[in-house]
Amino acid sequence: MSDPNDPMAEIRVAFFQECEELLEALQDGLTSMEDGSGDSETINVVFRAVHSIKGGAGAFGLDELVQFAHRFETTMDAVRAGELTVDTEALKLFFRAADVLSDIVRASRDALETDQSAILAVCEELIALTGADAEEDEIDPAEFQATGLTLDLDLPDLDALDDIAVDLPPLTSADSLFGEDTIAREPSKYTIRFKPTSELYATGNEPLYLFRTLREIGVVKIDINTQCLPELSKLEPENSYLEWQLKIETEENENQIREVFDFVSDICDLEIKSNGMDAEVSCLPDILPNEAATDQVVSSSEVSNAIATPAQTENLAPSADQTVENASDNAAEIPLEVSPKPAQTPPATKPRATVRVDLERVDRLVNLVGELVINQAMLSQSVAQIGLPSNTPVFTGLDELQQLTRDIQDSVMMIRAQPVKSLFQRMARIVREASADVGKTVRLKTDGDATEVDKTVIERLADPLTHMIRNAVDHGLEDSKTRLANGKPETGEITLSARHRSGRVLIEISDDGAGIDRKKVLKKAQEKELVTKDGQLTDSEIDNLLFLPGFSTADKISNLSGRGVGMDVVRSSIQALGGRVSINSTPGKGTTFSISLPLTLAVLDGMVTQVAGQTLVVPLNTIEETLTIGKSDLNTLGPQTSVLKVRNGFVPLLDLGTELGYRKPKPDYVDSIVLLIAHEDGSRAALVVDEINDQRQVVIKGLQESYGRVPGIAAATILGDGQIALILDPVDIVAGASGRTKLSTETALAG
Repeated sequence: MSDPNDPMAEIRVAFFQECEELLEALQDGLTSMEDGSGDSETINVVFRAVHSIKGGAGAFGLDELVQFAHRFETTMDAVRAGELTVDTEALKLFFRAADVLSDIVRASRDALETDQSAILAVCEELIALTGADAEEDEIDPAEFQATGLTLDLDLPDLDALDDIAVDLPPLTSADSLFGEDTIAREPSKYTIRFKPTSELYATGNEPLYLFRTLREIGVVKIDINTQCLPELSKLEPENSYLEWQLKIETEENENQIREVFDFVSDICDLEIKSNGMDAEVSCLPDILPNEAATDQVVSSSEVSNAIATPAQTENLAPSADQTVENASDNAAEIPLEVSPKPAQTPPATKPRATVRVDLERVDRLVNLVGELVINQAMLSQSVAQIGLPSNTPVFTGLDELQQLTRDIQDSVMMIRAQPVKSLFQRMARIVREASADVGKTVRLKTDGDATEVDKTVIERLADPLTHMIRNAVDHGLEDSKTRLANGKPETGEITLSARHRSGRVLIEISDDGAGIDRKKVLKKAQEKELVTKDGQLTDSEIDNLLFLPGFSTADKISNLSGRGVGMDVVRSSIQALGGRVSINSTPGKGTTFSISLPLTLAVLDGMVTQVAGQTLVVPLNTIEETLTIGKSDLNTLGPQTSVLKVRNGFVPLLDLGTELGYRKPKPDYVDSIVLLIAHEDGSRAALVVDEINDQRQVVIKGLQESYGRVPGIAAATILGDGQIALILDPVDIVAGASGRTKLSTETALAG
């Protein structure tokens, strides 16, 4: 936990938030490489992600994170330079390294212990992969942290800094940093003027490493210019004040020198001069406070008077308002024979600004929007009861208020909505670990990971999905020998997909395994006395036995399964979110688990109905259409059930009042109003209601904490007149319906 009085706490939090984004980019890059679509830019993305994490970690003295990231970075640098060929085994190692890096990041953030054996094992594999010498490649944490930030600034005499010069000898190895075989030639001399912007430090880059890299390709002399460094009392930690002049004697060409600064070329002012010719890669400085922004392009000489940074404050993140604008991305392409003129390219498009907000504030805003919806409904109902004409200004104002309320509600819901991508990436790790435990080769394929869902739904989906993924690896997929014998690929495939359908989110977990062995499931259920031995069950009913508490088909207990705990928890967790889970399995081809969830847990569009004197709300996204029953539409099926003819098909007719226990079946259903309910699987049912009152937005009030799960009831709401109404779960009502739409003979005679 961070100390609230620590001035570094806020910057530290921002660093770890950025780490999450970098880890996500790292996983994306490795996945692209695994799919065979990873080009050189993808490799660079992976390298930059690890490099940025290492650079930021050094600022906070996170030595363990620095050391491991450096090892990982060295391996990816070998891949980037073409020195290492990436095969299947190497990719598996990279994924494990990404997992370990993620663990160290989270352990550093939460002050937890790390698994040293796992870290050491992966480090040894990375060393073996590149053939690197562990001692030569080791980072001295003290040297690394020296470039970091300490708030107790003990600055030396500033006058003594004016003429600092450091001679760095070249490395003894003749190998180029970039892994290229070069022809021996006369050394060339270059002069480099390097002036970083604040953005360079905010992104985790370090001048020290740039200079160290230059040392690997030649003899370097470094001079530092501190003329722009203000007095300590006037020093702004977020600004950049220092610049360096470097002289290098090397056998490499200028392009090799530029490659050293490749990752920071757009966030620094860089000049490289050789034999009297010079080329520039310049960037505009951060806009200093109270400095008016202009549309003019700033030349490199003007930039030199505005930016640089003190070594003691290198790693402070800039404020959210500060922006670095690139004056010319193509300046490096100017021929050396021509002296370049100031670039006239317009500034690059600014990245979209984002603001991180405490989730509690968003939740409070959601609750306030819910109250706004209720009050808007109360106003509308009160005006309607007065009997004012519909063309009055009051009605017009209420219509506008209603539309504005809906727009606000939609906007607030969008704030809470997040892509399921981060959740899916966590499942990729579960697949790797579970497949390693059972000795199977498994590949995870994802689809629709940009689908957005309420943040609360995503957080509470993690455990159910973990159980289902492990179940698919352990039970769903066959081992490699069995798959090959059945004519399948040796590698099993699990597909995790998400998409929007009918105002809900549908998440599916599919495998191409053997499917559910229904005979084995039924036998196990009978042995455990969960069903009677003479019971006749349909395939769907047998499949649903998997969700019973204590049920497992595993022959022995393992690390993954066999204790009968998991699938019942899955169903309970999903039902608590207002969702449903179903199974579709084909023997020999695989199994698909489908999870249907509401888009949000705050507000929904509903149809307000009357049934036996009770006000009930039916979610609008489940209603396909409304109908009135004609005499020719009603058909008898059995002694107490009926079906309704809808165009060229028949659907079961269910009396909502009877199914909820409010009343007995009606004597006659002709001219009754029905709601045609559509399921995700395409099946339909007709629910009889007495009256349709209105269609409106309602605020969802959960009942789980007070009453537990009530079959057929999803939640409750408060209507405009203050009345409490139940929100139905029509699919659950249909699944447990008796189907009675006729009185028995005895009941009819008694009546």
